Amino acid sequence: MNLHSMLKARAAEGKPVRAGLIGAGKFGSMFLSQVPSTPGLEVSTIADLSPTRAQAACRAVGWEEDRIAATRFVEDGRHLAAADDVDVVIDSTGSPAAGIAHAMAAIEHGKHVVMVNVEADVLAGPALAQRARAAGVVYSMAYGDQPALVAEMVDWARATGFRVQAAGKGTKYLPSYHQVAPDNVWSHYGLSPEAAHAAGMNPQMFNSFLDGTKSAIEMAAIANACDLDVPADGLAFPPCGVDDLAHVLRPREIGGIMEGAAMVEVVSSLERDGRPVFRDLRWGVYVVLEAPNDYAAACFRQYGLPVDSTGRYASMYKPFHLIGLELGISVLSAALRGEPTGQSRVFRGDAVAVAKRDLVPGDVLDGEGGYTVWGKLLPARISLEKQALPIGLAHGLKVIHPVEAGEVVTQHHVEQSLDGQVMKLRRETEALAG
Repeated sequence: MNLHSMLKARAAEGKPVRAGLIGAGKFGSMFLSQVPSTPGLEVSTIADLSPTRAQAACRAVGWEEDRIAATRFVEDGRHLAAADDVDVVIDSTGSPAAGIAHAMAAIEHGKHVVMVNVEADVLAGPALAQRARAAGVVYSMAYGDQPALVAEMVDWARATGFRVQAAGKGTKYLPSYHQVAPDNVWSHYGLSPEAAHAAGMNPQMFNSFLDGTKSAIEMAAIANACDLDVPADGLAFPPCGVDDLAHVLRPREIGGIMEGAAMVEVVSSLERDGRPVFRDLRWGVYVVLEAPNDYAAACFRQYGLPVDSTGRYASMYKPFHLIGLELGISVLSAALRGEPTGQSRVFRGDAVAVAKRDLVPGDVLDGEGGYTVWGKLLPARISLEKQALPIGLAHGLKVIHPVEAGEVVTQHHVEQSLDGQVMKLRRETEALAG
């Protein structure tokens, strides 16, 4: 509760928190828009494959020319991580390999890391966090994105003595979305291809939100940060509004859908016939609590929490998240408190590649949100038993054995040509499976 006062003290001392941003896309731009109105926080360096584009992004979010002139723009994120005037490195690239390389460079140079790049975190976050702790720096999830917000709610629940029954987020989902390709994604967003192109919207990226991949990635990150279980056959995406969270997400033996306790799940804002769910949670996050005793259960009702029919389960939720507009919380928490806003510590969940269509030898996988595969959440132990291909590695690999539509792609199905550093960190993460 005192980040702002701590930041004001730093500003008064003339010692601002200095951040370096890698990737000036939408998430990064939202963060940049808040910097001028946050005294004591500066962005000394921005790395982007196109520095000119990054400068344009700064202008678009309202930066004045003198602030742009005082900022260093570079192409190489590893160069940024080595800079003396950077305290916290933010990776907002979306590339798993790039995110891992940038995090390793930051840790090597004694910098804190805020990993916006959930794809990199799910692929190797537990190992990166372990490396950071050994180096005496912070590795953190990005506040404003759902995984960090859910991790905060879970931590709050446990710290106040509640048992966590379920935790996760809402999204727009129908089973048919798993097969959607970038060519036909815009109709699901109510946009024409021309309007989306004019707005600079990337169809493959937006398709990853629709086809279930992003949900799988984010729930894996939450499971790994909060030591939560993962459904054995992936996310169920039950239609559910905020009033029914405690009822739907309680254990099966008392009428809910969950396999057990302390699990992740995503709720859909659409009924299976396409009708909108009443009071949906499409943009929000939630936690379902179990009362540890009768007295606490009675308090749930007394203080207006939505409860199930037994009164033992109640829900708390946040209806919105503000993405990069909230990212400064992670930067300041790392720099001023030495604490992460969520951190992957164990390997409980994995996001693996599943064939969208029949794949034949010679096909080349095109990764998250593409034409060939979608990402499915699996328990880490099952992923390792199957030798499933992580969705974060399913880009640019050639298929060498046929894969039927709906089948999990394994490492035996593809030609191996993977980055050495990425695989080393991945193996370290797999060793933390529980």
